[in-house]
Amino acid sequence: MTTSHYIAGRWVEGQGSDCISVNDPALGQPFAEFMAASVDQVDQAVAAARSALPAWKTTSASERAAYLRGFAEQLGQRREALITLQMRNNGKPRHEAEIDLDDAIATFTYYAELAEQLPSKNRDVPLAVPGFSARTRLEPVGVVGLIVPWNFPLVTSAWKLAPALAAGCTVVLKPSEVTPLIEQAYGQIADALRLPAGVLNIVNGKAETGAALSSHNGLDKLSFTGSNSVGSQVMRSASAQCRPVTLELGGKSAIVVFDDCDVDQAVEWIVAGITWNAGQMCSATSRLLVQDGIADALLPRLQAALNNLRVGNPLTEEIDMGPLTSQAQWLKVASYFATAREEGLQCLVGGKALDRDGWFVSPTLYADVPKGSRLWTEEIFGPVLCARRFASEEQAIAEANDSRFGLVATVCSADLERAERVADALEVGHVWINSVQAVFVETSWGGTKGSGIGRELGPRGLSAYQSVKHVTRCLG
Repeated sequence: MTTSHYIAGRWVEGQGSDCISVNDPALGQPFAEFMAASVDQVDQAVAAARSALPAWKTTSASERAAYLRGFAEQLGQRREALITLQMRNNGKPRHEAEIDLDDAIATFTYYAELAEQLPSKNRDVPLAVPGFSARTRLEPVGVVGLIVPWNFPLVTSAWKLAPALAAGCTVVLKPSEVTPLIEQAYGQIADALRLPAGVLNIVNGKAETGAALSSHNGLDKLSFTGSNSVGSQVMRSASAQCRPVTLELGGKSAIVVFDDCDVDQAVEWIVAGITWNAGQMCSATSRLLVQDGIADALLPRLQAALNNLRVGNPLTEEIDMGPLTSQAQWLKVASYFATAREEGLQCLVGGKALDRDGWFVSPTLYADVPKGSRLWTEEIFGPVLCARRFASEEQAIAEANDSRFGLVATVCSADLERAERVADALEVGHVWINSVQAVFVETSWGGTKGSGIGRELGPRGLSAYQSVKHVTRCLG
């Protein structure tokens, strides 16, 4: 690969100093490489977006909706290639890669529908004082920078790109250097649809490229999904320009299991919450709070379920969980296994890297983990589950909320009134009751506390890329 950057409607070679190596995590080997974009190329991408903005923001809602539906249709036409690439570059099992693609398609379809409703969003505002009229006008915020992570490429970019284009914004997208290939599909689709040059720009790179984009004074907004450490740097860069940001950051989420649950059903929800995408999710429910009355029955079955998961190469084996996506993440998770041994934690299953090619670790369960343990308080981003017991509903709520994060939670109980009550008391942005982590484009996504600022998906995802203008007129 050489022409790996899409700027002003053209594919260009990278001119930066970093070489990006793209790996197959199931083998631990590279299968593509190219040069990163330079700082000058980031400037060119922002300039192209700025140049394209006046025409794009005045296109009709129906025109923008047609482009968004075109993205959805074109993603579907590339289905098998994109699924295979997710499996190869991310290590996702096929069924997960299929859901990722369906999610991206649904996102573009949904925002196409919202785009068509935009004219109705301009409304008159009744005033208490006579002699004046007022109306509200929603406008695109302008040129936006989108920085997306490696754990859900294609999906996270769709969550940002679709509402931004629907609102009438132009964009510069920076994919993760770990998984840069699949977002190239968006540039290919832009070409196929004859999207006006500069409306969508894609620059690939490492920290230098990300810093150049996040600090660029040509942006009107920045939307970032990733780690808290990088998110704080992004926020500092934005603060220098007093620029609005959306930050979707980390989590250390709880799954609360009450003793009236069906044990086998609870095990299914717990396993899904910690092993989907090999636990590499900001929403992973990695803190298991299990009520005393069910703990002795549940933990052995959970141990057996994790031990029986098929872990392997998604391209060559029937699997339930693939490898970690990068060597850096593999080393990080391995360091937490070492910490667990140092802390003397009780490991019921796993707790080790697997002795095979690639970046594999075993699904892991620690029991009776102290609240002061690093494994209980820190985001690991791997299939590592820590369990504690609780006695009462009040204790469960207090321990679930005792975190600097506040992204998601899951509540499992046959008593639906109690489940709803607990859901209302949890300090998070999204709660599931008796469910796997089903995410629907019509809802919202984002967290409280250290898990970020703002919301994605749903109508709020569109409003994140709109500015509000009031027009007041004297009638005299």
